[in-house]
Parts: sequence; structure tokens; C-alpha cells
Amino acid sequence: MKAQRKAYLFAFSAVACWSTIGSAFKLSLRYLDPLGLLLFSAIVACITLFVILLVQGKLPLLRAITSADILMSAVMGMLNPFLYYIVLLRAYNMLQAQEAGTLNYIWPLVLVLLSIPLLGQKISLWSILAIFISFLGIMVISTHGRLLSLHFTSPAGVLLALGSAVFWAVYWIINMKDKREAVSKLFLNFCFGLLYVFITITLTKHFWIPPWTGLAGAVYIGLFEMGITFVLWLNALKFSETTAKVSNLIYLSPFISLIIIHFAVGEVILLSTLAGLALIVTGILLQQYLKS
Repeated sequence: MKAQRKAYLFAFSAVACWSTIGSAFKLSLRYLDPLGLLLFSAIVACITLFVILLVQGKLPLLRAITSADILMSAVMGMLNPFLYYIVLLRAYNMLQAQEAGTLNYIWPLVLVLLSIPLLGQKISLWSILAIFISFLGIMVISTHGRLLSLHFTSPAGVLLALGSAVFWAVYWIINMKDKREAVSKLFLNFCFGLLYVFITITLTKHFWIPPWTGLAGAVYIGLFEMGITFVLWLNALKFSETTAKVSNLIYLSPFISLIIIHFAVGEVILLSTLAGLALIVTGILLQQYLKS
């Protein structure tokens, strides 16, 4: 099989997995609260990433970690998985899956905004236009298309969904500067994230054994949101002739996700969600390809 064909196979597999996660979040939250769901999902993710390191022969990398690596993972683990997923899952609790999942896709534009103060980058006119278009998409989704009324179905839920995008964008900026091997550093990040979840549960005395349906959802999320899918995407980038040939495929995910949400969760997909998502993706693509 040609390398580029392998790249597409890995990329489509990753997109297929990520497209199911919005439904998995919403269904699992029927049986677990956000903290409990993150606990069991992170446990599964840590086990999965450890097995991947074992299979790939990368366990020796863990023996070579330095105090600087530990400090970096302590910070990264606080951002992702701990803060990112706590905030995102709370948003899913307050909003429909189609709203929370779609609003979370604004993170590439948040990344652009944060790159100005954090990386000293300048913003172009195209970037300003792109951000405005995506912001309009946020407003369309958040008000269910009733822009003039400015009536939000759940202002707190919208803020949480957008807040999760901020945490992910900050994590991504730090991650770009972290030159460690990808899977091993993700494993360490998740170990610290899991530690923070355990501490929070201990301090709040917040623990119970959920029904098997909730555990099944957590296992699925740990495998296909936090573990295996990340490696699939890394392989897609590795085998692709250029990053651009596979990177745009990720924007299929929110549209496929809406179809799955409709059938798996039973939500009626609103025209305002589709219109808002189209505006968000348009803004992102403008930012990427029409910079000046």
C-alpha cells in the first residue's frame, strides 16, 4: 500500500472515531457526572497509552525522563485532560450535544487570538475577518438562529464550551514548544491529569461505582477519544506527503458527528446548528489559507 493511501486510511479512521465522541459524551453523562466520567476514561486512556508505548518499544523513553519533563507534564496534565475535559463535559451536561460539540470546534480561532500575546504574532485583516465569521457562527448556534433577540438557551453552557476551546488552544501552544516524543509525553500528561482527578475526588468525597452502561461509555471514550485515535492521527501525519493533505479531513468530523448525534442521542439537528457550524469552519479555513 502506498504511503499516502496509508495516510488517508489512518486519517479517515481517526475522523470516524472522533465523530462518535459527542454522542458518547452525552450518552455516558446520563449515568456519570463529568468528574466520574473523566476518572474512568482517564484510567482507560493511561492503560491504553502504556500498552501502545510497550508495543512500539518506547518504554525506555519513560526511564529517561528528567525533572523538567515531569514539571512540563504536570502543567500539561492540568490543562489536558483535567481542566479541558471537566469544562467540556460540564458544557455537554448543560447543552445539547450538537451545540457543545460544535462550539468546541472554535479552538483554531482561539489559537490565533492567543498567539498574539503568547507568541508575539501579528494578526492580519484576513484573520480579523475569519474571527468575525466564526464568531457569527457561535452566535447563530448559541441563540438557535435568533440573533436579534440575543436569547441564549444556556449562557453558562455556551461559556463552558468556549472555555474548553481556550484550554485546548493554550495546551496546543505549549505542546508545540514541547519537543518530546508524542505518545510518551501524552502518557505522562494523562498520568498527571488522572492524579488531579483523584485528588479532586478525594477532597470532595465524590466517588461511587457507576452502572455498567456508564463504565462502558467511559471505556469507549478512554479508548477512542483519548488514546488510540491520537496514535491513528499521528500515523496519518507521518505517512502523508504533506500535512495539508490530511489535516483538512478533520473538518469532516463535526458534520459526521451531527448525523451520529441525531440517530444515537435522538436530537433533532437544528438548521441553526448547521448554519453556525458552516460559518465556524469557513472562518477557520479563511484563517488558514487566505492569510496576508
